[in-house]
Amino acid sequence: MKILVVEDDKTIASGLEYSLQQDDFSTVICHDFSTAKKTWAEEKASIDLCLLDLSLPGGSGYELCQIVKQQADIPVIFLTAIDDEVNVVMGLDMGADDYITKPFRVRELISRIKSVLRRYQKHSVVKTVIEIGRVQLNTLEGKVCKDGSDVPLTALEYRLLLIFANHVGQVLTRNQLLEQIWDVAGDFVNDNTLTVYIKRLREKLEDNPQNPTLIKTVRGLGYKVGD
Repeated sequence: MKILVVEDDKTIASGLEYSLQQDDFSTVICHDFSTAKKTWAEEKASIDLCLLDLSLPGGSGYELCQIVKQQADIPVIFLTAIDDEVNVVMGLDMGADDYITKPFRVRELISRIKSVLRRYQKHSVVKTVIEIGRVQLNTLEGKVCKDGSDVPLTALEYRLLLIFANHVGQVLTRNQLLEQIWDVAGDFVNDNTLTVYIKRLREKLEDNPQNPTLIKTVRGLGYKVGD
């Protein structure tokens, strides 16, 4: 993980650089607005988080935050003097993710950095298109395709397939499936209905429903999609 640190106090910047590197972060250090803006333009593809002082020679952390947020979906944390704390609201409104006041404890700052990065990582791993062999689920549009052709599914069929898609390679018991499926009226789906829906999914998605390779039966255990 690479962090762009923009801090005009060279003593603070040096201490931050040392502490972050001790925690296995790589750092790029800038001491003024123009250098930070140039560095961001050249290295933004590799930067994972920006740590910005609000008051900088030649500009402000606010301006840098705006530039960063317009060009990338990465977190920004402000460093601010206690007297500036009321102004951080403006920074948060522009999209900054957190702030920490000076003087600060380095361990607290690193903890905040890791917390913000975890939130972004969770957000980034959400898949909008899930592929299982030749079948694709577009979760934003609620559509299913096989070999590029739309496959019409009922709401419950889609919900069942989505459960399988989110547990590729795992064996799901019938009870686990039943716990997660409700019909459109909010009623619990019984065991016989589950059997019918699995049969329908196989008929719509498998090349040979009698010998399924997508939704596999694991005798005595349940069902598994994928390896």
